Amino acid sequence: MYQIVLASGSPRRKEILSQVGINFTVCVSNMEEITSETLPENIVMELSKMKAHDIAKQYETNTIIIGSDTIVAYKNQILGKPKNEDHAKEMLQLLSGVTHEVYTGVTVIIKNDSGEVEERTFFEISKVTVSDLTEEEIMDYIKSKEPMDKAGAYAVQGRFAAHVTRIEGDYYTIVGLPIARLYQEVKKFGIDLVKQM
Repeated sequence: MYQIVLASGSPRRKEILSQVGINFTVCVSNMEEITSETLPENIVMELSKMKAHDIAKQYETNTIIIGSDTIVAYKNQILGKPKNEDHAKEMLQLLSGVTHEVYTGVTVIIKNDSGEVEERTFFEISKVTVSDLTEEEIMDYIKSKEPMDKAGAYAVQGRFAAHVTRIEGDYYTIVGLPIARLYQEVKKFGIDLVKQM
């Protein structure tokens, strides 16, 4: 049996793991998220790897560490979490009426009972189409405070759902953890995430 550790304080990621019946603990990585990568898929994979490795140092055996990172991209512009309300407004104006991509990178580090380490890093991409947003809709949404800790300044699973007209790809990639892919990747090592302690 493995202890599963989520290297993220994201309430959305915690909710996804709980939803499918995975028992886990949370150990938040406080490392600075700095990368020299420029392509969205490489950025999320590198940051997920950094988070997972940061936490993996604290565990020796029988542990599965899951690191994840999500970003929004539109026309080669990377949209992380907004710095302030003005930044959130800029992001939402940019995403208004267009289709953009959401990338989530995941790193899984498996330390078995003899301390041997297996590792897998992957990313998923989904496309999100947003309706034309009025100035009032943008300001009302910002006032809700929901966009302030979200990549791209919105939460598809929250109030912003009223403005999402189309999703292509995995919904959970947009929320922050592509759970089906994660489950299948770990299963390749002969481990069922749901049946762990």
